[in-house]
Amino acid sequence: MSLMMDSTPIFAGRFDNPFFSGHESAGFLGERERPLCVECKGAKMLCAKARCPLLVKYYAAVRQKQFIDNAFIRGSAPGVFVGRYGYPAVSIGPLLPPILGDTSELDTPEMWLGKSIDDIVSMRSSLVRGLYRVNVKKIDHFTKIVEDLQLLSMADRPIDTSAEFYRKPAGRIELDDEVQPFGPSAPLKKMEMGNFRLDQRLEKAHYDTDLPARDAVLSLYGHDVLVTRIQRAFSMGAFGAKKSRRLVPTRQSITAVDSMIGEALVEDVKRLPIINEFRVFESWQLDNRFIVLMLPETWGYELVEAWYPDTIWNPAGRDIMVISDHELGSGRKEYARIGGCYYAARLATAEYLVKEKRQARVVILREAHSGYIMPVGVWNVRENVRAALRGPYEAFSSLEAALAYVQSRFDIPIKRWTLNSFVLKDGRFQRRLSDFGGAG
Repeated sequence: MSLMMDSTPIFAGRFDNPFFSGHESAGFLGERERPLCVECKGAKMLCAKARCPLLVKYYAAVRQKQFIDNAFIRGSAPGVFVGRYGYPAVSIGPLLPPILGDTSELDTPEMWLGKSIDDIVSMRSSLVRGLYRVNVKKIDHFTKIVEDLQLLSMADRPIDTSAEFYRKPAGRIELDDEVQPFGPSAPLKKMEMGNFRLDQRLEKAHYDTDLPARDAVLSLYGHDVLVTRIQRAFSMGAFGAKKSRRLVPTRQSITAVDSMIGEALVEDVKRLPIINEFRVFESWQLDNRFIVLMLPETWGYELVEAWYPDTIWNPAGRDIMVISDHELGSGRKEYARIGGCYYAARLATAEYLVKEKRQARVVILREAHSGYIMPVGVWNVRENVRAALRGPYEAFSSLEAALAYVQSRFDIPIKRWTLNSFVLKDGRFQRRLSDFGGAG
């Protein structure tokens, strides 16, 4: 299959030049020049991190430069990306490494648990992002590229792809707390895809133009399609009623799919019997410490994050910053302040309870220490919570006993966790009928 693009206007207005400027190649989001970095130069470790995040990115880029040094790349594309800047006019394109073969791991976060930040940045920096402007509300104007990228998003394995760009791919490694990192980018001129097969489960949902997008997502999840594969196809507008299909920026598609699946699972959880003990699970990865505490009560869920000084979202702080969001049986109407991590962790939590055929009130506590030198995406939260819940747990007969154990695993005092947690305050201080012998 081939796609030809020239320098004729893509559509009227500001995007009639393929060599557009903007945020798509802006680099590390939130990165600022700081005198500390100039003085340190990666040698004195003045930021108190275990290693310099700028050098991690730099050396990853240097390793890839010899393979990405011209305006033509041939490799096996494992995925696609839909940008968000300029919405509804956004950039879409393949994620293409200069490697032929099974490159699935490069765009499958479910396979990354246990890898170091250096490993993840090295893998993802090899992915060149092709950029082609389309209007998400007028995708029929760009039928060829949208169709090709939809097919790529639904393929059962990476597709051998040749791409020619208007210029040599450039730009620093893109990092974001919601989205997996990726490497340099360039405006796309021509793309040709080799032979491929579609994942039959995704293909069936795609060609069912009467099936609502939400139902397609839940059906695919029920048929064991990886969450990130559903997110990829969802972002390319592969599901839903034909006339209502739209491209969805990758950032939003990740949270939308996590949210839809999580909400459906929670409805199942609320019909299940309650656990009869307090359970504590844990997972430590990338200098993030996760503890999942389950209470024998009706469904409720909370994520509490504590960011140490010199971490990504607390770079100049002198104290630990704590933020939380929660919901009870009626759910929540407002978007969580914590962002996509909230919905990723909720999915993993509800997934476990459905499998166990039990209901519980759950609080997830996350300590992000200074070794977490750069963001790698919300998959880190979802997969860490999944990993914790796959492992053994400690069982306790009381909340205080469970919290004493949590204290032995965490640095932050339980008092501070409690002050910032609705679930812990409610569990420790709210009187219940059972406290009075259950009389009524």
